[in-house]
Amino acid sequence: MRILYENNIKPSLIEEFSYQNVHQVPRLEKIVLNASFGRKMGDQSFSESAEFALSRISGQKPVVTHARKSNAGFKIREGMALGLKVTLRGKRMYDFLRRFVYIAMPRMRDFRGMKTRFDGKGNYSLGIKEQQIFPEINYDQVKETLGLQIVLVTSASTDVEGLALLKKFGIPFRE
Repeated sequence: MRILYENNIKPSLIEEFSYQNVHQVPRLEKIVLNASFGRKMGDQSFSESAEFALSRISGQKPVVTHARKSNAGFKIREGMALGLKVTLRGKRMYDFLRRFVYIAMPRMRDFRGMKTRFDGKGNYSLGIKEQQIFPEINYDQVKETLGLQIVLVTSASTDVEGLALLKKFGIPFRE
């Protein structure tokens, strides 16, 4: 994917947006995978299986995220484990993007393309309801489904530039 970016995507973005400098061309900076425990906060076996699944999907060990403040309404105490996250950069980021676009996305149920929801600065986030779309996860090992949030952080300054970059990487968006 990095070679695809350097040889095909970067020159076509320079031509499309007529950048004066090669450092203005948007690039993919990192991919963040986030899984929250939700109602299963205290369940140790669920957190272990979620950590196993996220490490298999990403190729690196996830970090446990903790609550910064207590919230009595949600029965959350300060320092309580709320979820897991993984930040992918470099080679692992491009490997994950390739597997996600070409293997996992086609396995999504009722898939008609991704919605174009950007954050105003060229970053894109999407949610996945179950981890079984990834080939690294064996159906027999899954006790409970785990939802994931995937954030694609780009160096694009606008949503139009971010959309053009991600389309050229092969992410299918709805029209």
